[in-house]
Amino acid sequence: MCGRFVLIESLRMMQNLFGYRLPEGYDERVLDMSNRYNIAPTQPIAVVDAGLDGVRHVRLVRWGLIPAWTKDAKTQSLLFNARSETAADKPSFRTAMRHRRCLVPASGFYEWRRMGTAKMPYYIRPRDGSTMAFAGLTETWLGSDGSEIDTGAILTTGANRLMAMLHDRMPVVLDPKDWDEWLDCGNRRPRDVAHLLKPAADDLLEAIPVSERANSVGNDDEALIAPLAEPLTVDREPTGRKADPAPDDEPPARGSLF
Repeated sequence: MCGRFVLIESLRMMQNLFGYRLPEGYDERVLDMSNRYNIAPTQPIAVVDAGLDGVRHVRLVRWGLIPAWTKDAKTQSLLFNARSETAADKPSFRTAMRHRRCLVPASGFYEWRRMGTAKMPYYIRPRDGSTMAFAGLTETWLGSDGSEIDTGAILTTGANRLMAMLHDRMPVVLDPKDWDEWLDCGNRRPRDVAHLLKPAADDLLEAIPVSERANSVGNDDEALIAPLAEPLTVDREPTGRKADPAPDDEPPARGSLF
């Protein structure tokens, strides 16, 4: 699963990597998503999608998808993750899987390892320090009063060897060579891109033990990702007490729907 993540790079810095257009009238003071160290559901996130012209665009959506058919957004469950194995068939995600696939830029994400009754946070990032892209979905919800909310969710899949030390799920991390294929909603149906929804390579990521301050969404600073010990990799198994199996649960102290 993915219930918190980090984005250090600015939209301007990521422009070359993702090849998107910045919105007209781009105001960096309003739209910049850089230096965010504890992004939580209900907060704005940057997503990259492709228009009908095939050109990539970046925009902000609220993290927590609201299906278009929802009558009252305030009663809708917080759909910040979607299981990739079933998203194409679930009413909440089916239309978005067909027409509104996107990339969610991220520097890393958090996962919690159960140690008895405690939850110890780990910061998971690419070992080479690169920016990654989660597979995402977007939806626009229209209220009866004319209100409009752009929303999104992150797709998850089974854990790779590294993540299996912490949890049985992980976000889908797309290889850059697959970005165009994933974004091509005009020519590729969900069944055509299903092969992309797989665990990341075992050696792509490292898991860094970090401060329990990451447990609270009220904390958002660089110190949250400071290492407390050597990172876990597929080459370095954790020592000492084995973690309890982690169910597909929520991170601690996440935000409310609105």
